[in-house]
Amino acid sequence: MNKPYVFAEDCNFEMVSEGVKRKILAYGDQLMAVEVHFEKDAVGALHSHPHTQLSYVLEGEFEFEINGIKNIVKKGDTLYKMPNVVHGCKCTKKGILLDIFTPHREDFINKK
Repeated sequence: MNKPYVFAEDCNFEMVSEGVKRKILAYGDQLMAVEVHFEKDAVGALHSHPHTQLSYVLEGEFEFEINGIKNIVKKGDTLYKMPNVVHGCKCTKKGILLDIFTPHREDFINKK
C-alpha cells in the first residue's frame, strides 16, 4: 500500500469472528496498523504468528493472556507480543484495540 495518508472513511471493516471486526489502516512492507473493534464478551482466540505486535487499548477493557500470563488492561494500556508467543483476549467492556505489526501481516492483505 505505502500510501502517505490513509483515511478512516476509506477503510472497510472485515468480520473476524462473532463480535470482532477489524479494518486495516496504513501499512508498508515492514509495518502495519490495524483497528480491531470488540463487542462485550467477544473473544480474540488464543493464537500466535511470526510478527512482533504492539496493542494499544483505545477504548474498553480486556482480559488478555500473553504466554500464559493473564492481566486486565484498559484504555491507555499497551501490550507487547514477541513473535510466535501465544496470546488472546476476552473483551470485558466493549472496546477498540490499535494493533501494530512488524513486518506487515500478508495474511490480512491476501484476504482482501
